Amino acid sequence: MKSRNKVIFLFALLFCGILSAQDSLKMSAKEFISIVKNYHPLALKYQLQNKIAASEITSARGNFDPVLGGKLGEKNIDGIQYYRQRNIELGIPTWYGIDLTASYNYLDGEKLNNSDTKGGLYQFGITVPLAKNLLYDKRRAMLEQAKYALKMTEAEQTVLTNDLLLEAENTYWEWVKNFEIYQLQRSAVLINEQRLELTKKTFNFGERPAIDTIEAASQLQSFRLQERDAFLNFVKSTQDLQLFLWKDNREFYDLTAMIYPSDRINSSEAFSNFEMLIQQVENQNLNNHFSLQYYFQKQNILESERRLKWQSFLPKLDFTYNFFNKENYRADYLPLFDNNFQYGLKLEIPVFQREARANYQIAKLKIEQNTLDTQVKRRELETKILTYKNEVINYHSQIDIAKDNLTNYQRLLQAEEIRYNNGESSLFLINSRENKMIDAQEKFILLNNKFLKSYNKLKWMKENFLK
Repeated sequence: MKSRNKVIFLFALLFCGILSAQDSLKMSAKEFISIVKNYHPLALKYQLQNKIAASEITSARGNFDPVLGGKLGEKNIDGIQYYRQRNIELGIPTWYGIDLTASYNYLDGEKLNNSDTKGGLYQFGITVPLAKNLLYDKRRAMLEQAKYALKMTEAEQTVLTNDLLLEAENTYWEWVKNFEIYQLQRSAVLINEQRLELTKKTFNFGERPAIDTIEAASQLQSFRLQERDAFLNFVKSTQDLQLFLWKDNREFYDLTAMIYPSDRINSSEAFSNFEMLIQQVENQNLNNHFSLQYYFQKQNILESERRLKWQSFLPKLDFTYNFFNKENYRADYLPLFDNNFQYGLKLEIPVFQREARANYQIAKLKIEQNTLDTQVKRRELETKILTYKNEVINYHSQIDIAKDNLTNYQRLLQAEEIRYNNGESSLFLINSRENKMIDAQEKFILLNNKFLKSYNKLKWMKENFLK
């Protein structure tokens, strides 16, 4: 019931606005698109998605952040201090998989292990992967994939935003079309109301037969029905337009005043720019289209994953070296393997490599899938561009024909009215000429609207190309 009352309110508002245009608002196509870009929730959502992807890069960089740690502990039983320990450590991961460490450890007590060093001890260490993770590892892969994901997300959100703006602009011109058709039908009603009054007067003077008043009244009723239908279409398109209208506080915009289009269909810049647009699209490199850029960046991510999976075939061979120096002792750095050092060599080799082989095969198959998706998308874009280009050219040529046809019908109606005033024609013939002229005018408006919709499809596709 609430929805029904809202529709009735909108209907009444539009009707009152049309009768009293001085309290109405006007909106151009540029103003409307600007509102959608800046305030529509979906447009804002797409922008937020890009920010999320950018934050993922920051998150991946965190894998290379130095880590500072500390430890403080003591064990005491029956008055015996087993140990007392203070430790501070800094770990620094690097881009090439090498980990650097530095620490200071103080240890004292009566029950220490034989391998423990009493007192203060400085330590500097390095861990180097000699096979697996030397050329590529998970940390580098995550950061690279996050960068590719940002570009992929930006491409995807650009395509989605353009789809939203395309739908919005075509909704605007559909609204303009319905308004112009309503104006056309309203004008026909006014003309036929005057014609009926004039026919009644001439009948009263005995200059016209009674059948002419019936003919004029029938024509008027027909146009009134068409006017009501056109008005209803205008109301519906106004509701469709309202779905794109939002305020800066993300609240839905409710109509409190009547709105009208300030642009006319035939005043659109599309009629003068379409040839230049076609040339620009034809000269653009299709590989720069964001729909394809999405798949290219996805390919980079999958290729990064393949490189990472390849590392699983390599044996894990890590070399670790630590240099020690006791507190208050002079450091003796060289030779490295002479005194105050610790080193280790760790080797792990998977025997059957089944998990590695399966994961690597999956990575390769995903790359092949994405390659096929890219080929399909490329073909789809080529077809759409060709289709929209042909539609624009064809509709523009039809508009020229329809314009000449409309001019002819207007001349035929004028000629018939002259003959009627001279007593050489009938009201029936005038009505017949008028009906054909009104149909021609409506078809002319519809053709202009079809042209604009095809032009917008081509225009917003062109907007998807990199600058």
